[in-house]
Amino acid sequence: MEIAKRLTLELRNRNASEVKEMVLDNCRSDDGKITGLTSEFSNLEFLSMININLVSVANLPKLPRLKKLELSDNRISGGLEILAEKTPNLTNLNLSGNKIKDINTLEPLKKLPHLTSLDLFNCEVTMLNNYRESVFELLPQLTFLDGFDADDQEAPDSDPEDLEENGEDGDEEEDEEEDEELEEELEDEDELDDEEEDGVEEEEDLEEEEGEDEDEEEDAPQGEKRKRDLEDEGDEEDDDDDDDDE
Repeated sequence: MEIAKRLTLELRNRNASEVKEMVLDNCRSDDGKITGLTSEFSNLEFLSMININLVSVANLPKLPRLKKLELSDNRISGGLEILAEKTPNLTNLNLSGNKIKDINTLEPLKKLPHLTSLDLFNCEVTMLNNYRESVFELLPQLTFLDGFDADDQEAPDSDPEDLEENGEDGDEEEDEEEDEELEEELEDEDELDDEEEDGVEEEEDLEEEEGEDEDEEEDAPQGEKRKRDLEDEGDEEDDDDDDDDE
């Protein structure tokens, strides 16, 4: 699915300015560039574009409120200076599985004063000698690199229980609950429709039965009348026979 089409689906008849989270994972990018995403998404706080064959973030629009950006499993090798310009309040950046080979490629991230967490798993840069020390030295604002701080202490939000306390897993659970509730509502509506249809059919059956009963009631007097007429005719024939005998 193309990014533009996915954006339309994700909006769900909302205005772009109302959206705070957007997930475009596994979509098809246009020649490795971001398309369809505009500065109208001014209140976006979380954006995920995992595995969309992205080569550059040059087309990233101005997103002043964006805090978390997921770009893992793409083919980005540089051009990170655009992030400081377009996402000045970024706190979490995931570049895992990209083509980052050199420490100097990360230098533009120095202009992101609020950046506290950076992930570079499965990037070639992680194979360099003194990789972690070099990155922490280059980006002093960082607290966590690849899920651990400078003292090799694990980031608290990497623990599922902590994620739930921070509201991240909670938000996902709420979304799942909303989806389940929506499905239940749709099922209930279908059941109500079926019940209404059954009720209509039962009413129609009752009306047909009542109509048959009414027809029987109307037919009954006529039958009795015919019977009486026949009896009267029989009596008259008997009287005629008596007169003939006399």
